[in-house]
Amino acid sequence: MPDWTPPTSVNLVDLGFMDSRSKLIDLAAFLDRVQKAGQDGDFRVQALKNALTLLSQDKPQRAKDVLLSFSDPSTEPIAKATMQGAIGAFKA
Repeated sequence: MPDWTPPTSVNLVDLGFMDSRSKLIDLAAFLDRVQKAGQDGDFRVQALKNALTLLSQDKPQRAKDVLLSFSDPSTEPIAKATMQGAIGAFKA
């Protein structure tokens, strides 16, 4: 069996650009549909738009910042859950 040597350099742009481009186009299309339906005031849509603002900042921890922007910032537990399941964004 021949020895395999991994490449010494990987072009991350070559590997991930098209997938990332596709996801952004999907997101833009979703936001267009939501706006046309008059549902762009929904807190989840607002959370997406806020995350886009964080994404555009040139900071080294964008993924962490975006993830945390969807999270509940409270530290105290609630007495009783008002629903079952996740909704994907924190509703203040």
